[in-house]
Amino acid sequence: MNLDLRNKNALVCGSSKGIGKAAAIEIARLGANVTLVSRSAETMAAIIHELDDSQGQHHDFLVADFSNPTDLKRKVHGLVGAKPIHILVNNTGGPPAGPILSAEETAFMDAFSQHLICNHLLVQAVVPGMKREGYGRIINVISTSVKAPLDNLGVSNTVRAAVGNWAKTLANELGPAGITVNNVLPGFTETERLHEIINNKAAKSDMSQEEVIAGMQEEVPLRRFADPVELGAAIAFLASPAAAYINGVALPVDGGRLKNM
Repeated sequence: MNLDLRNKNALVCGSSKGIGKAAAIEIARLGANVTLVSRSAETMAAIIHELDDSQGQHHDFLVADFSNPTDLKRKVHGLVGAKPIHILVNNTGGPPAGPILSAEETAFMDAFSQHLICNHLLVQAVVPGMKREGYGRIINVISTSVKAPLDNLGVSNTVRAAVGNWAKTLANELGPAGITVNNVLPGFTETERLHEIINNKAAKSDMSQEEVIAGMQEEVPLRRFADPVELGAAIAFLASPAAAYINGVALPVDGGRLKNM
């Protein structure tokens, strides 16, 4: 199986923690040069030292805030002017929890901008280089809500579904150039985001955090939460040459929690 990513450049968004960080680590292990993207220069500078460089890689980072698409666009175009990006991992923290009926219109607009618009600007920036290089992998970290909406995540359910359909359309358009576009759908994963959801659920019910966790794990056939490393491994595989014929899919990495195929 060809998992060799030597001489490939990867841009991994939201890589200061959680799934994004895990993806960056796994992609580096396969030999790629990794550019981290997040708002915290200090955090990313520390993470650089965790990335494998045993195959002569050079890793760096880009400070960017997805709440400012104009600035993100400027910085990413500067990056691709210096080197081609072969692998793009779109990954952004989810919108605040809450029922859809009570969501303010600004919550939808902010989430749409930070998720879909920023993803789109990044793709527009990197695709020309992918075409010139003859190698392109675009991987979007979304949510299982693309297949089945999750309770109390009204804004997230709405925007994530939009990103899923955007990605499928993109896969159809970029396929002839040999560029693949795939979505990874995390289930319950040990991240700060998950524990925010657990805390909110416990606060709004008569249950303790431990009871909430037990109930959530009971929904998963594997009876546990995912380690971010397991998501990172799936993302790294989709970035590899071995995944060249996997295109336009939405891959749940959820321990079997989804009831549908």
